[in-house]
Amino acid sequence: MLLVAPSGAEPRGAPERFDRVVIDAGHGGDDQGAKGASGLVEKELVLDLAQRLAAKLRAQGFTAVLTRSADAFVPLDERTRVANAAGADLFVSIHANASRLANVRGAETFFASLEASDEAAEELARAENAAFGPAAAKLSAGDPVLAILGDLIAQQQLADSQEFARLAQREIAGAGPRSRGVKQAPFVVLMGVRMPAVLVEVGFISNPTDEKALRRKGERERIAASLARAIRTFGDRQDQRSGVARTGAKR
Repeated sequence: MLLVAPSGAEPRGAPERFDRVVIDAGHGGDDQGAKGASGLVEKELVLDLAQRLAAKLRAQGFTAVLTRSADAFVPLDERTRVANAAGADLFVSIHANASRLANVRGAETFFASLEASDEAAEELARAENAAFGPAAAKLSAGDPVLAILGDLIAQQQLADSQEFARLAQREIAGAGPRSRGVKQAPFVVLMGVRMPAVLVEVGFISNPTDEKALRRKGERERIAASLARAIRTFGDRQDQRSGVARTGAKR
């Protein structure tokens, strides 16, 4: 993983213990994201989930960084800048899905790919990318950045992203919504970061059953706890692979 030290900070040595997680609450400000039939708004839901997850990670001794901590729109380049400047070990973007079909429900987790797993994944990535406007439009056919992304995605970062996506999906769907599995799609917010990265769709806000569940504090706590467990497991695996001693670890 390529690490970029925050401005004014000393470069991080290698190997270091898995520690820093950037949590990206999707949408914000004028971009409200999806909206459920009973009024649940995606931008508010995912910010709450991000804050709950950050609190749980910090309690376990991790460093958790939020790309937004209030109802404000954060541009694509700022979200990726925050993650890369923090020298993060993992990037988790949290969203809630929507469908024209009210009966579609369940959670799914994505990692980056230049080609989507299926038509639904491609449509979702297109919709999420559209929120970033021209910044996302740069990733079009013929853009030279695609060659760079293709090389990056072929490296260990892809394997690590896929591994964490599977852990996250297993935890979230274990005792919660229907599992829609792990998929790949060209989400630009995942392509700009220099660490393993996933995008989690915690449920379909357009589905009455999912929307009702996502309104409950207990369900939000369950989702945050599930993601925290997945992050801890992934971090422990990364430490073991790099031979980092975990003596005195709070978690």
